[in-house]
Order: sequence, then structure tokens, then C-alpha cells
Amino acid sequence: MTELSRPDLLPDASLSTEEMESLQREIARNAVFEDEFDIGSIPANQTDAGNESGFDPSNLSNPLAATASDDDPPIVAGVDQSFLLEDEPERALSAVVAMRGGEVIERVFAVTPLEIPYIPGLLSFREGAPILDALEELTVDPDLFLFDGSGRIHFRQAGIATHIGVIVDAPAVGVAKSLLCGEPAGDLEDLPAGTRVPIEANSRVDAPDGTLLGYAVQTKQYESSSRYVNPLYVSPGHRVGPETAADVVLELSSGYKLPEPVRLADSYADEAKTLDR
Repeated sequence: MTELSRPDLLPDASLSTEEMESLQREIARNAVFEDEFDIGSIPANQTDAGNESGFDPSNLSNPLAATASDDDPPIVAGVDQSFLLEDEPERALSAVVAMRGGEVIERVFAVTPLEIPYIPGLLSFREGAPILDALEELTVDPDLFLFDGSGRIHFRQAGIATHIGVIVDAPAVGVAKSLLCGEPAGDLEDLPAGTRVPIEANSRVDAPDGTLLGYAVQTKQYESSSRYVNPLYVSPGHRVGPETAADVVLELSSGYKLPEPVRLADSYADEAKTLDR
């Protein structure tokens, strides 16, 4: 069961659009967009001068790396949703897959009526309550959450990863398939796997122009020049810095575009539809 640190920031469908946007600005003021957690120290034989968080990303997917430093691998939870649109009212099915050392240790889901329509920039008010219902079903306590959606790459710096991350006061990362706002600091077409391109604030974001919001992260690329894979848009949600967020997603995306916890949560969200009937 995930505890709520800030119940006053819970998504509220009764609020007006202006009130929701105001609440998002409050959430952004309370979010921490830098590393403020410890998910495993770098083993003594490894150094990385660019890694200010002091953690080894391989601990997330490789239990042997964590064993080398006498640490238990951290628990990483992927969160995704599917929708039962034929129902009346429409319902969201939120799925959470928790992994440790690259292995699934728990899967849970919850089905909740959707109370507001889709409004760009206010996704967390439509989908936040269903996600929190699913987190209530967890018996493990994740060290890090990966959300299918935005974190700081958001008009008011408060995407769904930030909103939920602040409410439960847990390290959170947003992994979006499209760029909601901000400006890439370079070309994003046909990038080699492993490339990351900064996403900076522009006039559409409540932040000074040039503020680093996150990265376009190329987790996978085709070898053929006739087609290419688009990058993911990765941003800190809460208590994670942008570099660490990109490191985590790259480490967990071996062989696939999506990081494994999110990929499996996406698959489980579809599977669980048949369990709900």
C-alpha cells in the first residue's frame, strides 16, 4: 500500500480548468527535479565522473551488479493504463508492474470510472485517481516509479509523473512517446541508439527559456536506413534529476523502445482487461 504524503494535491475532477492549472503550479513548486534518493552505490571498481547521484544504473536490471556492492537491487515499478471506452461511464484500467533486478515481483491493477474528459495538459486529473487506486493494491514499496507520461516536460512542469510523484513523495520519472512542449536542442531524426538530446523550456512552459526539462532519449534504432525509431521524451517527475532519469530509461530499455517496467505494465494493462470481465 502506497502512502499519500500530500493528499491535499489529489486530482479533483470537480475543479475548474483554471483551478486545476493553479494546482499544477503548486505541485511544480513542491517537486524536486534533482537526485534526492539512493538506489544503490556504484561498486568500487566502477567510476563515472558524470554521475552525480552516486548510483549504478545496472543495479536496476542486473542483480549481479547489486550483489557486488552488497545491496539488494532496488524495486522499480512501471505504471501504464488502458481504457474500457465501451463502458458507461468510461473506465480506466491502471496497471503497475514492480521489478527487482530485472525480474517481476508483483503485478496489480485497478479499474476506476473516468470523471473528466481528456484535456491537453491536465492528463493527471483524468488518470491520476485510477493510478492511485492501483498503487493502493501494491504490497511492495517501490524505490522508483516510471510513468507512461510526462514529468517536467509539461506546460506547468507538472505532468502525471510529477503529480503522482509528489503526492506519494517517491522518486518518479516520466516516459512520454510524444513531445508535449519544450524545444529540442538538436535534431531528433534517425538518432543512434543511446543518444540523448536536451529538451529545454520555451515560451509554452512556465519556466525560464532554456531551462533543462529532460531529454529526448533514443533507446533503440533500426539498422536499416529506410526507417527509424522515434525517441522517447524522458523527464524527472520528483526527486530525480534529468541525467539520472535518462540513465535509468536507457538501462532498462535493452532490446526494446520502452523501458521494461513500462513495457510490461502496458502489456499487463491489456491483459487485465480480460480479468475484469
